[in-house]
Amino acid sequence: EDVKPFTPEKTKEIVMSLQQPAVFCNMVGNWPALHWNVKYLSAVLEGKTIQFRLGLKKVDLVPQFETSCSYVEATLEEFLAWSCGQPSCLSGPFSCYDYSKYWAYADYKYIARIFEDKPEIFQDVRWSDFGFPGRSGKESTLWIGSEGANTPCHLDSYGRNLVLQVQGRKRWHLFPPGDTSFLYPTRIPYEESSIFSKVNIANPDLKRFPEFRNSTAHVVTLSPGQVLLVPRHWWHYVESIDPVTVSINSWIELDADHEARVEEAITRMLVCAIKSAENPSDGDLWLNPTEVEATSHEVNLQYLNEAVSAYLKCQETSVSGQARSSSTEEKQRTSASCKRKRREVGCEPESCTLLTQECDFPTAKAEELQKIPFGPHLIQVLPQSHKSSTMGAVPVESDSADLLRENEGEHLGKLQCKRKRLLMSNDCDTAAHQMDSDCSPCTSQTALSTNDLLDCLVHPRVVSLVAQLLLERIRV
Repeated sequence: EDVKPFTPEKTKEIVMSLQQPAVFCNMVGNWPALHWNVKYLSAVLEGKTIQFRLGLKKVDLVPQFETSCSYVEATLEEFLAWSCGQPSCLSGPFSCYDYSKYWAYADYKYIARIFEDKPEIFQDVRWSDFGFPGRSGKESTLWIGSEGANTPCHLDSYGRNLVLQVQGRKRWHLFPPGDTSFLYPTRIPYEESSIFSKVNIANPDLKRFPEFRNSTAHVVTLSPGQVLLVPRHWWHYVESIDPVTVSINSWIELDADHEARVEEAITRMLVCAIKSAENPSDGDLWLNPTEVEATSHEVNLQYLNEAVSAYLKCQETSVSGQARSSSTEEKQRTSASCKRKRREVGCEPESCTLLTQECDFPTAKAEELQKIPFGPHLIQVLPQSHKSSTMGAVPVESDSADLLRENEGEHLGKLQCKRKRLLMSNDCDTAAHQMDSDCSPCTSQTALSTNDLLDCLVHPRVVSLVAQLLLERIRV
């Protein structure tokens, strides 16, 4: 059981260099965390309640953002009873939510917080096998959901993501960074380090978002014992497809996160300043529940200065490291800050570990891919083909061999979806240039909203340019 297909050093090399998603198999067979099913976790938590997000299983054209969900505090025992349809749920926290109509998700739960009185359990998660010594459950998050529970399509501004599937299966729909414009990025609802897509991947509104046809989905069903690598800035929509699912993930910090923190600080300043100036009675739920409050301009400016200072410090360290190096190609690598939410809960990133500088190109070059040891222990997540283009036709891989056969020979294809009837979204940002069913301009145009302006001001490309100009000003 202790024999791994890759050494920690080789695994880290793969994780830090691969620019497309892949699944590691047979790497966690001896991890105690593989026993973290909901029944076991319920016993460990001893009746402690955690927050669940509840959403409707009914699929709409509009993404089901966290701002439109309901929330309950419940024990895992109550969650299990509800997911099994037991009569005891008639009076519990889930009593108002019919299991046939709703899903529940305890997402983004920091293991360091929910098990703060049982720190010994942190060692059940052993990311040292992936080349990150000292990284355990303390630097990881826990996700527990029922069938249908999902995360709206988004990309993470920081880090690379390693995801271990423990119980049940989850289906991942991944899109490369190059597809960003096809996914209609938005910062409303606002959450630091998360850029959401306006498109509901499960039921895309192609009349409102026609460019989504040009996107390329990479689809994989993650089974227990498998670990998915999500490279930096890959979009992902994730859905639980079994009655109960448990996942554990950890974000690996990167040098590039320093500049991303500056971009995120700029975004926070603009979003908070403009949205706070709006009339609160408009009822626009713009702040994601994961964000505690709309911070003041003074606090946001301080945050921006701290982000810039951290970036400059990283640059100085990198330059001095290169000067000491005997090879001009060798770069000093330092760890970057993790997600702001991890700092808030006391999960500080590792200090000054050596990490590889990442290339932003969405996929690795052919010669680089040839060096990656793909096979039964490392499975490449390939683009979805035309023959399995609809959501309902996505094959479910029962094991690594089946997954490998499904991926073999598939070619690049665009995600083709059936046209849907146009519905107005709840964020009041319908574009003025929408076309009607016969492709003629709409006779009634919608006035531009604050969100329309923000979608342009804090578009990832715009913010990236602003950050570069700001950093150039600092250097001068």
